[in-house]
Amino acid sequence: MRFSSLVAGGFLAAVSGLSSTATWAQDSLQGLEPVGKPFNGFMGFQPAVTKTARDLQWLDNALLLMCVVIVVFVTALLAIVVLRYNQRANPKPATFTHNSLLEVGWTLIPIAILVFIGSFSLPILFEEQEIPTAELTIKATGHQWYWSYEYPDDGIAFDSFLVDGSTKVDALGADQPMGTPEINDETAQLKLKALGYAPDEFLLATDTAVVIPVNKVVVVQLTGADVIHAWSMPAFGVMQSAVPGRLSEVWFKAEKEGVYFGQCTSLCGKSHAYMPITVKVVSQQAYDAWLANAKLTLASGPAPAAAVAIAANN
Repeated sequence: MRFSSLVAGGFLAAVSGLSSTATWAQDSLQGLEPVGKPFNGFMGFQPAVTKTARDLQWLDNALLLMCVVIVVFVTALLAIVVLRYNQRANPKPATFTHNSLLEVGWTLIPIAILVFIGSFSLPILFEEQEIPTAELTIKATGHQWYWSYEYPDDGIAFDSFLVDGSTKVDALGADQPMGTPEINDETAQLKLKALGYAPDEFLLATDTAVVIPVNKVVVVQLTGADVIHAWSMPAFGVMQSAVPGRLSEVWFKAEKEGVYFGQCTSLCGKSHAYMPITVKVVSQQAYDAWLANAKLTLASGPAPAAAVAIAANN
């Protein structure tokens, strides 16, 4: 039997052995729809589940339409010049070199366009950067190459690693050497299945998800432990840098239950592509149940991955 099969079998045994102590917590988070993730064959944005995300997507579409109008207008002017003022159609060219009215026009019109764009984009920027009073505060710390999370008001802390064949802290409870994260082997597939993820969520799923209640104002405080990282969740319309020695904030209010995936979006080293973000948005009742169990399993810092997985993912 291959070594990977042994490790996978040990993982499933560890999960089974601990599942009886947290069945109610698993039931409370099962069956969540994967909302914020890429889907094969689709284009465009992820579904917007916050007001900020809807505003950003509207602004992007409005700017795209404006750009199309400008391109069509400029292309039409070029076509007129080419057809009307070529050497054959206009053998005797004009001798003037300036046109004050045109010069004023092509200076003022771009200024007016920029002012128009700013009148819509700046309010959206302020909406994102003006942090409201938090109903839930989470601290996220970027590491090479994983995220650590704390719920400071509840005394909860855990690390969140990519689910693959060689997670840093394996479900067997022993430190494992970091292998090649992009290997989607049998162990990785068994881990994904045990944690309730689909096979196509490889490289998106983490062994421990951030869990938040639906329709609550969540403020995430961000910092970096080594280099600059960035916490991005497209469906929420948020992206904020995590800079060592500084504390930045981002907020959102998710309006739909489900599983959402994000990524570190600041180039932070060789495994930058392998530090995903998983957020589960659940009902208040399910969140309260998860929180009660998490206070037992995650209260004293990062727990073994098997216990963490049961508390936060299943």
